[in-house]
Amino acid sequence: MTDLLGWQYALIGLIFVWSGFVRSGLGFGGAVLSLPFLLLILDEPLVFLPLIAVHLLVFSSLIAWQGYRRNRREPAAAGGGNIDWVYLKSSLKVMIIPKLVGVFGLLTLPGDIMTSIIFAIVIVYAVGYVLDRPFRSNNPYVDKLFLILGGYVSGTSLIGAPLIVAVYGTHVARHQLRDTLFVLWFILVVIKMTSFLIAGVDLQLIHHLWLLPCAFVGHLIGERFHRTLLKSETPLFFRVLGGVLILVSLMGMARTFGLL
Repeated sequence: MTDLLGWQYALIGLIFVWSGFVRSGLGFGGAVLSLPFLLLILDEPLVFLPLIAVHLLVFSSLIAWQGYRRNRREPAAAGGGNIDWVYLKSSLKVMIIPKLVGVFGLLTLPGDIMTSIIFAIVIVYAVGYVLDRPFRSNNPYVDKLFLILGGYVSGTSLIGAPLIVAVYGTHVARHQLRDTLFVLWFILVVIKMTSFLIAGVDLQLIHHLWLLPCAFVGHLIGERFHRTLLKSETPLFFRVLGGVLILVSLMGMARTFGLL
């Protein structure tokens, strides 16, 4: 990422502000809702995934710690703590093997194929947002299927969150959902980062010096949005977001196949 132009660096910085916003605002989406935009600038997933992974480690730790402090101050309002450890442990048993399989797939598939898979997955998620019908799971067998697929996709590209959230949203209390998810993301990303280190992937460490502050600005804005979201539903926001993601993903796939 050393040969980009100034305007490309500026756009990458703005995208990481957006990434920080959706991560803290929704509890997921820092990768799935920002990676398509990043790939339009530089069509190399392994350049951006280490950056996103480190941000997930930093901000998942921060948000879980903030939730713990809030729980200590307001134990009655917390209703059993800010993290559902029981469901977290049971779901990890289902996801861990598909996660490892997905990590192996990422490091062996060609970049253009991986990019196409990422855009296709994002389009499926985005259609659910547009139709106001995000993934939901109410069947134990469907739960396991979604967790397996979510673990695998998380292993390949860190964008398995919507499938996992579909299951967690029906089993974890609303006030525990975000913090429980962030503990899960931390565990899954540690596995991903370990594979990067073993494979010798460039972690783009120098770029963390300016991209972490960008993500932190988005994080602060997202915190305020999350408090609002807990009190109300915002379907219009997700519909607009889904429409933009579909457009960007289609453009990205066209570019990957040489149509643009």
